[in-house]
Order: sequence, then C-alpha cells, then structure tokens
Amino acid sequence: MSELTTAHAPAAHGSAHGETSLGVDSRKLGIWAFLGSETMFFGALIVTYLIYKPVNAARSDAQLPHEMLGINFTALLAAILLASSLTMVLSLASIRKNDQKWFTIWLAATAGLGLCFLGGQVYEFTHLYHEGLTLSSSLLGTTFFVLTGFHGTHVAIGVAWLLSVLFRSRTLGYNVAEHMDVELVGLYWHFVDLVWVAVFTLIYLLP
Repeated sequence: MSELTTAHAPAAHGSAHGETSLGVDSRKLGIWAFLGSETMFFGALIVTYLIYKPVNAARSDAQLPHEMLGINFTALLAAILLASSLTMVLSLASIRKNDQKWFTIWLAATAGLGLCFLGGQVYEFTHLYHEGLTLSSSLLGTTFFVLTGFHGTHVAIGVAWLLSVLFRSRTLGYNVAEHMDVELVGLYWHFVDLVWVAVFTLIYLLP
C-alpha cells in the first residue's frame, strides 16, 4: 500500500518541470530556443535596413534619423536600457541571496527604466513623424520604423513580463530555491538590450 501511495504521490515542489537530457531546466532551454528564433527574426530586419540604408542615403531628399533627431537623445535611451540590464542582474543576485527587499527594488527599477525607454521612443517617433519621416515617406522610413517598432514592442512585452513577476513576488513570493521565473525574464530582458545595442550602433553610429 505504501509503495502504491509513493508511486502515485505528486511530484515534489520545484521538480514539476524537470531537467532535459542535457541537464538544463526545460523552461530555460525553451527560452533559449525562443531567443534563437528571435535572433534570426531581428537579423532579417537588420539586414533589410542595411540593404536600403545606402540606397536612401544617396538620394537628394535622404531622410536620416540620426541627422533629424541627433544622437544625444538616442544615446540617452541606450544608456537607460543598459542601466536596466544592470538592475536586472542585481535583482537576480538579490533573490539568490533571499534578499526580498532589494530583489523587489531592483526588479521594480528594471520595469521603471523599461517604461522610461518606451516613453523616449514614443517621443522619438513623434518627433521624426513631424520632421516628415514616416512609414510611407521612403523605404528607409519603412525599414526604420519596422525595425525599431518591433524592438519597442519587445520592450513593452518585457515590461509586462517584469510587472507580472513583480506582482507574483508580492503575492506568492520567490526564494533561493524557486526563482526560475526571475531567471527567464532576465534572459529575455538581456536579449532585448543586446538587440538595441546592435540597432543603435547600425542606425546611429555607423556612417
């Protein structure tokens, strides 16, 4: 009877997702696979932008975002997003030490910096629109807004994910042994930051 009971007992807390044959948590392997597909997605958008950038730059009425807006404001947005990667690292380090107070503070700071970035991108898009750069003004405008718009969408998804983890931390809580949700959103957030570094370099820094 005892053997039957043991055989049908529910899985221990924390092992429901288990590990793959590679010894990696299945949830973490899943997010890595997802990020791999996202890398190919953004790679296609970046290559498309780079193909049309010199074509549009050669036109007499070329519309170049870094000349219309200036690099300082976008550099500030890049600094904000990079700072959010640091607060994400500090948040994960805090929960690994079971420091609930600083885990919450750093996680909320990460979401706040993400919201600041989105607000800045809304201002950027509005300014460029009034300067005449729109989705239909040129091929450069199309590729620029599609690339940066999709990145902004990913940031918005990341902020929503961060806030959901923050809400769960206030209701159910995380601890040293159970914080995979924090690791997963951290991986996604660092990926979004790395994509922005590539986008910022290609659009605003390279001639």
